[in-house]
Parts: sequence; C-alpha cells; structure tokens
Amino acid sequence: MERETAILVGAAIGTSGLEDAEFSLDELEALADTAGADTADRMVQRIDRPHPATYLGKGKAREVVETAAVLEADMVIFDDELTPAQGRNLEEIAGVNPLADKQLKIIDRTGLILDIFAQHARSAEGKLQVELAQLNYRLPRLRGWGDVLSRLGAGIGTRGPGESALEAERRSILRRIERVKRDLLDLERTRRIKRQQRQRTGVPVIALVGYTNAGKSTLLKHLTDAGVLIQDQLFSTLDPTTRKLSLPHDRTVLLTDTVGFVQKLPHQLVEAFRSTLEEVKEANLLLHVVDANRDIERQIAAVQQVLTEIGALDIPAVIALNKSDLLSDEDMERLQGRHRDAVLISAHKGYGIEGLLGRLDAELSRLKVEVTLDIPFDRGDLVARVHDEGEVLKESYSERGTHLVARVRRESLTDLGDFMAAPVE
Repeated sequence: MERETAILVGAAIGTSGLEDAEFSLDELEALADTAGADTADRMVQRIDRPHPATYLGKGKAREVVETAAVLEADMVIFDDELTPAQGRNLEEIAGVNPLADKQLKIIDRTGLILDIFAQHARSAEGKLQVELAQLNYRLPRLRGWGDVLSRLGAGIGTRGPGESALEAERRSILRRIERVKRDLLDLERTRRIKRQQRQRTGVPVIALVGYTNAGKSTLLKHLTDAGVLIQDQLFSTLDPTTRKLSLPHDRTVLLTDTVGFVQKLPHQLVEAFRSTLEEVKEANLLLHVVDANRDIERQIAAVQQVLTEIGALDIPAVIALNKSDLLSDEDMERLQGRHRDAVLISAHKGYGIEGLLGRLDAELSRLKVEVTLDIPFDRGDLVARVHDEGEVLKESYSERGTHLVARVRRESLTDLGDFMAAPVE
C-alpha cells in the first residue's frame, strides 16, 4: 500500500510549554507512521485557547493549507480532537485553496488513533470495540464534516435529499451502535465468567500496563514464551493475552497483557474498551512497563490518567524501566537514584528479569497474609468467601466446623477476626 504524506499541526495552549507541544507532536508523528503516513512538515503555534471555529486562527489555518499544497501533502493531522464545527470549517478552507490540485484531508488525533485501532484489531471483540468507538466519534460529525453526504442550506425552501440522507445515516448509525453494544455485552458476560473462574482458583493475576510500545508484549513473550505479536509500532497489541507465569517459591500467577496507553487517549476508546480494561481493574498487582529511553514522567502520567478513569489507580504496582540496556552507565545510575522503587530490565536481552520476578513475588506476598481459621458450619458464607477471594492451603473438618489454613487479603481480616486461631503479624 502506497504511503501518504502529512503535515502535523500542534498547539501550545495557555501555560503549556513548547516543549510539551513538541513531545506530543513526536508521539503524533509515530502515530502517523504507524497508520501509514510520512511526515512532510511539523507546525506548532502558541495560542491562549483553541479558536472555536478553526482551532487555530483563520490566517494560520490558511497558512497550514498552503504549506500542505506546496509540499503536496495528502492530509493535515491536528494534535487534538477537533469539534465538528472546526473540522467542517477547516475542510472548507482546504477546499477553496487555489494552490491545491487535490482534496486535502483534515484529520484529528482521535480519528488517527481510531484508524490505527481499526487496522490492528484482530479478535471479534476487538473489532466490535473499535467499531463502537468509530460510530460514537462519527455520529456528531455527520452534519458537514466530510464530503460523504451532501449539505444543503438551512431554512424554508432548502430542505431536500441532503437532509434526508443525513437523517437516514444518523438513524442507521444509532441502530448499529445499539447492536454493537448488545454484542459486546454478550462477550463481556463471557469474559466476566472466565474472570470469576480464575478468581475461584485463588491464582493471583498480574496485569501488564504501560505506554504503547514500551515493550509489554516483548516482556510477556520473554517471561511466558507467549506467541504474541511484537512490532516496533504503536498499538500493535489490542487484544488481551493471558499466560501462566512461575514466580520464586513455586508461586504460579496469571500474567495479562492489555492495550497500551498514550497521551490524550480518546475517551471513545476508553469507553469502548472498558470491558477489556476490566482485566486491569480486577488484577491483584500491576506491572507497569516504562520505556527508560523516553520521557519517563510523561509516560507514567499518561498511564495513571487512564488507570484513574477506569478506577484502577489504587491497585499496587511495580514499575519496570524497560530497554535499560540502551542506557549509558551514567543514565542508569541517575535513573536508579530518581526511581528507587523501580526495577531496571531489558525484556529483549533478558537483563534484570530474575530481579523483577523476585520483586513481583515479594509484592504479592505483602498483599495477602496467612491465617488459620475455625469457622462454624452455619457460616458457610465465610468459607465460600475465603475460597473465592483467597488461597486455601489446607482444609479439614471437625465437630466445631471447618478448619482452614489460607492466604487472604488484609482487608478481609476485619470480617474473619472472630474465627482466627492464630495471630497475624
């Protein structure tokens, strides 16, 4: 497939610095490359706030379009989500440019990410989730953004086939959204049942989270020999993959890889992938993989923003600074000083993996405590709860009731305190 060319446009808004805008454009350039477009030029403008009609000022918007025409670019990609009105007005400016001999496409960051997700979705659930996000993104943009449907003027005497086509398309999209939601709900029920079955086994779950292209899939493959796709591209993995992992002290856990995050991850995607991201929310521990060669603080902040949105920020986490084999000794020492709790690893070379496994084992041990319980037969609900939420190491019966030796979460001790036969440290 022939690659297209693009002009990238960013804005340093308000107190946001040019450095932040350039970092975001670096990410946008990587996104464009993943989608199949080469960057012909980058433009950044400092503005107090986005212009309600054209995002940038009209003069700057015309300058962007003229630059695109001179460089024979196929599209202009804006580093923010454009409103329907902004997109429509920018397309009109692009359409009347006398230097252009072809229609210049106007794309925003959200549309670009949705396109990448559509390319990389493999499973039935992944395809449905992407379709739902695309439909929700397209619905408010029907009236005017794009040349797919004709637009007629407003007022008496102007209603006609154009408006009918728009309304028919709108109803069609709404019907499709409802159908996709129903299909996703069925798949979500299946995922929930599987998740409950895993929880009943008492096997802890560790979820891999991190910035896209930080090396999560490479780490999963190294740790579990999983047959997962590994590419030097953003969002190469969308569908969750779960594999068994053996930790020190003969502890077996389940390791789940999930979709990567970026700055300004579209809200439509977070909503559409909410059932998949539930895998993160239900994990006992997070393994947060960070690319040690990129801006670490920005990566961590972007991931924490999504974790907050799905209600998973309070889950304990271990930070693994990946690709540390590419660092100089000086940079490695500096990182160890700034991120004392992090583990430096190289998923590609295998560096630091043993230390990481030991750290994961230690963190899981802190999450649960071993207790001895004597529970009366009339409190079978507590026995069931220990089986569901904990790890039962030994179970026997006497005249007094059920005798359990189990590892349970510390927060469960309040309800179990009356039945403990041994003190907890």
